[in-house]
Amino acid sequence: MIVTKRALVGALLCATALGVAPFHAAFAADAIKIGLTGPYTGGSSSMGVSMRDGAKLAAAEINKNGGVLGRQIQLVERDDEAKNEVGAQVAQELINKEKVVATVGFINTGVALAAQRFYQEAEIPVFNNVATGTVITEQFKAPDYDNNYVFRNSAYDVLQAGMMVDEALRQGFKKIAVLADSTNYGQLGREDIEKQLAAKKMKAVAVEKFNIKDVDMTAQLLKSKEAGADVILAYGIGPELAQITNGMAKLGWKVPMIASWPASMQSFIDIAGTNGNGVVMPQTFIEDKSVPKRAAFLDDYYKAYGVSKIPTPVAGAQGYDSIYLIAAAIKQAGSTDGPKIRAALENLNTKVEGVVTTYDHPFTDKDHNAISRNMVVFGKVQDGKIVYANPDDAKNASTVRVKEKSSN
Repeated sequence: MIVTKRALVGALLCATALGVAPFHAAFAADAIKIGLTGPYTGGSSSMGVSMRDGAKLAAAEINKNGGVLGRQIQLVERDDEAKNEVGAQVAQELINKEKVVATVGFINTGVALAAQRFYQEAEIPVFNNVATGTVITEQFKAPDYDNNYVFRNSAYDVLQAGMMVDEALRQGFKKIAVLADSTNYGQLGREDIEKQLAAKKMKAVAVEKFNIKDVDMTAQLLKSKEAGADVILAYGIGPELAQITNGMAKLGWKVPMIASWPASMQSFIDIAGTNGNGVVMPQTFIEDKSVPKRAAFLDDYYKAYGVSKIPTPVAGAQGYDSIYLIAAAIKQAGSTDGPKIRAALENLNTKVEGVVTTYDHPFTDKDHNAISRNMVVFGKVQDGKIVYANPDDAKNASTVRVKEKSSN
């Protein structure tokens, strides 16, 4: 069995930070190997690292309590660099060389679409815990495929787009500008927003595109301003979303911005500064300690990694939960056989307590999305933090939001 030095050191550090004695059986021949893939370097790395560290925290807890089926979980980490071709290579390596029984991860929609086909062909479950492109869980659906091995516990784009449009209309805005990055993620999200508007017999007054690493949004913002936009719906990741707010400040033009979930990234907060105050975005998880389970998760995360906040809280929480969901499926299946794990995920018969929610039959054979709209709240940037945009959501934070049956 091959274990990289980096993976070994990372596991030992995590175990030590958690106060857990390193358990050498975790690397024994009978360990349950689960792939853990995401961008751990580059512009998406704060999402990838947060997801990875949340997943490692969950695996350490499970191993401390005896593992699954009497075996320890071994996470096999790979950096996909947010590149489609690297993601595809990583998938093949994890399947063919490492012999993983499942994989969790994927931050970028394009990487997911390029890589998850290999898991589908190998009949190995793959769990998207951050990527949100709506098509991700629909890539291998019936009737074209007998079984779908792609699952997700993040808020997919149709869900987010609907929330963003509805929030803009709820606040009385009528002239909507849509700004989206040029990646698969941004453009698929932009399409979902335009479809939501069309369903309400509306059309954006401006639709503008920007590229990853762009720092000047003047042209896109001027076109939106000249079109009379009274609100911006923005789809992208932290750094570029921050440049939109900075661009508005530079122009002296201030209209509200409703963004996709990555506006909660620490990179957005750091780059936007006070210009980011008031920006709202859909969130499955707010970094607060009002709920005991969440408080324990946050305290353990801070202690394990020596930080005072999670770079991307949503990614960290969803990464943590995904490991518990996979573990529950393996336990229920009584096996590490891919088809049996898939079948168990589609009919989990025990509740799985996570930090996003307590999952109660989160999947069916026709629905592989664990999150429904009623489980998502709006977060708001306020003085360097993400807080609940709606005070009632803060008051009801301890209420378990049960998945709606008609989530798709």
